[in-house]
Amino acid sequence: MVQLIVGEKGKGKTKQLLDKVNSEIQKITGNIVYLDKSTKHMYELNNKVRLIDVSQYMIENSDQFLGFISGIISQDHDLQQMYFDSFLKIACLEGQDVTATVEKLEKLSESFGVDFILSVSMNESKLPAGLKDKVIVSL
Repeated sequence: MVQLIVGEKGKGKTKQLLDKVNSEIQKITGNIVYLDKSTKHMYELNNKVRLIDVSQYMIENSDQFLGFISGIISQDHDLQQMYFDSFLKIACLEGQDVTATVEKLEKLSESFGVDFILSVSMNESKLPAGLKDKVIVSL
């Protein structure tokens, strides 16, 4: 399953994402990975959550990003959830249509049983129509 937390930049999406990941770690039995554009939020995350600073991995487009995600999934058979902060930035999708990438994430989710929660810096009204049903928080 893919879920979206949407809103303009500076509206509090990261706080929502951090609150969700820290509450979920108490409930689930598998592993959680949190992808971000830096390590800035390291101390706000539960120490059981694996933080990955995507900027360290020379990802230049959304296909490379999806390959990176697939690699993480292939290395952790207990992976249950992945959180993407600043999704448009880390997936190299700023100013582009996100539909195809989200659809591929949905396929990965179905195949491997991993839930994806994305923080998207976009107003819900500007979101492609096919993705509006994935929104769990709109700020």
